[in-house]
Amino acid sequence: MYLLDIEPLDLGEDVRAVGLDLTEADENREPVRGPDAARIWSRVLPAVAGPEPWVLDFFSHLERVRDFCDRHGIAYRVASQRSIVIPAPEASALESLLERFQGETFGARAGALASAGDPGVEGELARHGVDAYHAAFGNYFFCAVCGFEDGSLVLLSRKLWASEVIRRVRPVLKGLDVEIRLPS
Repeated sequence: MYLLDIEPLDLGEDVRAVGLDLTEADENREPVRGPDAARIWSRVLPAVAGPEPWVLDFFSHLERVRDFCDRHGIAYRVASQRSIVIPAPEASALESLLERFQGETFGARAGALASAGDPGVEGELARHGVDAYHAAFGNYFFCAVCGFEDGSLVLLSRKLWASEVIRRVRPVLKGLDVEIRLPS
């Protein structure tokens, strides 16, 4: 049994965020890692994006990311010298990608600009990592910091509330032995 806590985060007055934490449902509450975590997160990301176009942003270990995508037939775009954008991979490719790179911090964006390309954000990701989302998240449905090694997904969004995230992910996690909670 796993717990997925979904709650509003206070990251300052200029940022609205929702945190998702995936942990073991025992007294230690260790982050969930490995294939089970990849299976869960690979359902959560597309569910939260809903009908919005979305992408994954990688800005470190790019050679390994390119090699993995090439070997698995996953489409990607070299956005800058130090960033790669992977447009909404299909479910099995996303699951294998998340399992392989869950030890890395990377980002995700959803909204019209995600599919069109956003050179400003993509260039800043290369220089500042996910901190680049701070100035840009208002232009998107969401920007997300994927810290799956720590069992964490942080959504920066002016359009999503914790209750809406719960509504979107509950159906896709049915049957996966995940209890979704809004901590008090």
